[in-house]
Amino acid sequence: MGLWGQAKAARRIARNLLRSRRNRALLAERLQGVTPPAPGSIEIAVYFADTRVNLYQIRQWYAPLAELAREHPVAIISRSPGTMMTLLDEAPVPAIYLRRVTDLERFVAEQPLRLVLYVNQNTKNFQMFRYSRMWHVFINHGESDKMYMTTNQYKAYDYAFVAGQAAKDRLARKLWNYDLDRRVLEIGRPQADHFAGELPYTPDDRTVVLYAPTWEGDRPAAAYGSIASHGERLVDALLATGRHRVIYRPHPRSGVVDRGYRAAHRRIVAALAQANAADPGAHHLYDSGSSLGWQLVAADVAVTDISAMVYDRLATGKPLIVARPASDEAEIDETGYLSACEWLTADQADQIVPLVDHVLTSTEAHDALTTWVTRYFGDTTPGAATARFHAAVQALIDEWERAAAAHAADPITSESDPLDDVDDEDAVPGED
Repeated sequence: MGLWGQAKAARRIARNLLRSRRNRALLAERLQGVTPPAPGSIEIAVYFADTRVNLYQIRQWYAPLAELAREHPVAIISRSPGTMMTLLDEAPVPAIYLRRVTDLERFVAEQPLRLVLYVNQNTKNFQMFRYSRMWHVFINHGESDKMYMTTNQYKAYDYAFVAGQAAKDRLARKLWNYDLDRRVLEIGRPQADHFAGELPYTPDDRTVVLYAPTWEGDRPAAAYGSIASHGERLVDALLATGRHRVIYRPHPRSGVVDRGYRAAHRRIVAALAQANAADPGAHHLYDSGSSLGWQLVAADVAVTDISAMVYDRLATGKPLIVARPASDEAEIDETGYLSACEWLTADQADQIVPLVDHVLTSTEAHDALTTWVTRYFGDTTPGAATARFHAAVQALIDEWERAAAAHAADPITSESDPLDDVDDEDAVPGED
């Protein structure tokens, strides 16, 4: 790295440190008026050590967690001050700020935790794994056929909740010596039971198309994003018809790595604004809000990249199209739904309109979609996935009770790590 690069890095570190200190000061003021959960009151904790940029990963669990909290006391653990401030504003269950490892240890000692749930693979999860008298359960933040869904990190958890048989088949192919029958429980997609919300437009005779691309990825194998390769042309084609309404909902990290990708995103946003100015009744929408669900139900057709959005949409049973990555280096698992999905290649992006018409009207396409919905999610009757989620939680709590009884006479020893007793677990630049 040259001198200029070093100077930029130093400025970025200084800026992040200042922001971190400011966030901590603001959070300290807010926490003065917040009563933490009483000792002995929390059975289930959701461990979220990530920063605000990845809050989308836990937001999609808000409604299922609120429903679960009616039966079992639930709290969210945060390690980042910025994240914690947002959770205080919007989380439907108590949020607890545990900045230091010593804070974490005190919470574990005070609460009768049965389950700890994890929505991602943040490296700080490892700090929570050391505590053994609870089940550590990976619930993920979506269902997809991305390589992320078969990482060997699954083995670090006691159990994993997955959507359905397709997920179990995927893990069986990739993970060696992994006991699927004992460690994996199918729950469907409980989020789909809460896909609702007030529409920001009045429905009319326009065909609503949701375009929900993912970000550009941080490595060639994960270069699934279509904004730069497909996005502008497909959006322009839909805007030109006068009979479509576009809901553009890009991944919140879109453009963080690649400037060209960010520029293409901005041009799409500008095109939507121009189309609305020319035809105010069109109500095209750039959706950057935190609420996800209504878009998946409201759209007549969805166009997504290879991401969890494919499978969130699949859970609704409604037509969808998948943008095939332009990069030959992007890994595509075509052993599942992607082996038979309706692909949109980059060179066909401006032909999106006839493809939209096809998936809406073809009986063959509808029947194929129904088959894949069942394989990935099982029973998608409203409320069925929530019931399966609750049943899986209860099964593990029952298992915890049996294990606790069997080990009741065991001495309780310290599970702390003296080498990990740092002053501030959130001091890494850029982490808040």
